[in-house]
Amino acid sequence: MKIGASYWMFEGGLEASLPVADAIAQAKDLGFDAIELCIASSGVLTHEATQADCERIVATAGELGIEIAGVASGESWGCSPTDDDPAVRAKIVAFTKRALQVAKWLGTDAYLFVPGAVDVFFLEDSPVVPYDVCYERARHAVEQLVPTAEELGVKLGIENVWNKFLLSPLEMRDFIDSFGSAAVGSYFDAGNVLLTGYPEHWISILAQRIVRVHVKDFKKSVGTAAGFVDMLEGDVDFQAVRTALERIGYDGYVTAEMLPYEPGRPEKTAAAMKKLFK
Repeated sequence: MKIGASYWMFEGGLEASLPVADAIAQAKDLGFDAIELCIASSGVLTHEATQADCERIVATAGELGIEIAGVASGESWGCSPTDDDPAVRAKIVAFTKRALQVAKWLGTDAYLFVPGAVDVFFLEDSPVVPYDVCYERARHAVEQLVPTAEELGVKLGIENVWNKFLLSPLEMRDFIDSFGSAAVGSYFDAGNVLLTGYPEHWISILAQRIVRVHVKDFKKSVGTAAGFVDMLEGDVDFQAVRTALERIGYDGYVTAEMLPYEPGRPEKTAAAMKKLFK
């Protein structure tokens, strides 16, 4: 397996203000094999990036000898595919189609997509979307994105997140399979399932549907977002995660999504990733 670092892990990453070249250099200096880049509607890397912009990024990574593990985006949290407003739903679909093209230009075949939410726990006054409505709107969004993903050869990786949606590995499996397309898969996050399940169960059930893997650590006794802690300080059984990945034949990128930035966190994360996955 190859270890990756999320762009969001570095100072200025979540704010989308850190120059991409600087993030790539930091990841390389820490000994990561790859970096996961992040696209937003504003900041240093957006859905409006040109092919030339992307080629410069690819060249920088190549010169430093580091790979681009994939492309993530948090745009769906504030501009949800399951929003009550059809204009908002159309906007995120248009954004994602363009972001898939940017991912292709960056030389990766995986794009992280959050397909919607029943509610968004960290956004005050976030409306609650009925589960069945959320499901149908999420399916409709993905249906609109599949042709673009297939044409570009970029997989749409559905991430399991704290959105009160797709709550079990069986439901996630069936949701992915319902599109009948190899362009839809799982961007599996081991830390995100620990509150209600076991990462190794998700891995064995999702199996070949997994296109990329995120890792982070979590303390179950806390039970809230405050339970996300530095790696090796929580309750994630990383050996079980690694064994489960090996059993399904996964040998791709395992990316540390440790955020927000704190002094010393990238260094601690790099050391843990090398210990666990190299």
